[in-house]
Amino acid sequence: MDKTALILVIIGALNWGLIGLFGFDLVATIFGGQSALLSRIIYTLVGLAGIYAITLLFREKTEVK
Repeated sequence: MDKTALILVIIGALNWGLIGLFGFDLVATIFGGQSALLSRIIYTLVGLAGIYAITLLFREKTEVK
């Protein structure tokens, strides 16, 4: 679950970077516009992953042996 959330957060960060630098929304381009259902699902998943990622800040670190 952590890796899935991290991947979605990275996708969101890259998309926001593209929007900020070039005014280009990659998710909207791939999935049919900002208001397209599939784009809205992707945006929602990225947002939920970001909320989930907040929990990573408060977890105890464990060593892998």
